[in-house]
Amino acid sequence: ERKSALNLPEENLLYFLEKNSPALEPWQREILRIVRIVAQYFYPQRQTQVMNEGCATFVHHTLMNTLFDRGMIDEGAMLEILKNHSNVIFQPAFDDPRFSGINPYALGLDLMQDIQRIATEPTAEDRDWFPDIAGSGNWRETLLDAWANHRDESFIRQYLSPALIRKWRFFLLEDAAGESHYKVASIHDERGYRKIRSALADRYDIGANRPDIQVADVDLLGDRHLRLQHKVKDGILLEETGCDATLRHVRRLWGYDVSLEGVDAQTGATLHERSARQGGE
Repeated sequence: ERKSALNLPEENLLYFLEKNSPALEPWQREILRIVRIVAQYFYPQRQTQVMNEGCATFVHHTLMNTLFDRGMIDEGAMLEILKNHSNVIFQPAFDDPRFSGINPYALGLDLMQDIQRIATEPTAEDRDWFPDIAGSGNWRETLLDAWANHRDESFIRQYLSPALIRKWRFFLLEDAAGESHYKVASIHDERGYRKIRSALADRYDIGANRPDIQVADVDLLGDRHLRLQHKVKDGILLEETGCDATLRHVRRLWGYDVSLEGVDAQTGATLHERSARQGGE
């Protein structure tokens, strides 16, 4: 009954603290509300980075080339545009000191140009993988539908083609905790395309990659001990230093003891517990 009255479990920690913290003054709750709303506003931005940057780069590149083809801008302007464009979509190799992951501008642009290619100049492979759009000529309609209805994860899962997997030389590494070496589980061949596409899409699924931490229980009429729960996936625990520092901040906002229990997402078994208490750790 206590949990039901508080709508527990609650995944929005800032919302719960804002509404239920015994320690916050009204002006402090307002600050917490502002932080929460701003964070919620930017959450979808993180889900559509490849699509946002890819759309902007694709549209700009398409418009500028169309204007040049029609003689509406000269070669000097086009060279400047191409220089800036090349800098934006530059993808350092994995062993380059500048490498920091996949460039969303480059991947997004390639995905959208590949859809254009599939719709206008499909191969037999494209017709097998994308029968609905291959050779249709309606690449604008396909892109408009994708921009309106997809986020990065679903867009990649739907439209990453074998041709693009080969171009990017994608392959899948398997990392087992008990092994000292990585295993190449899939490469860019007929058997590996779907696994690579699915794995890359999973990387852009924020809900699956962010730690799942929720308010599990609290007795507001008792000791007011706030109990958080972390659902551990694939045995990956939280880094202890950052976890403890965050718990101390939560305790300051809550005003009473706070603990975090890590439980296996599959079995429910307790894997670890951290806490932040008044007057100590």
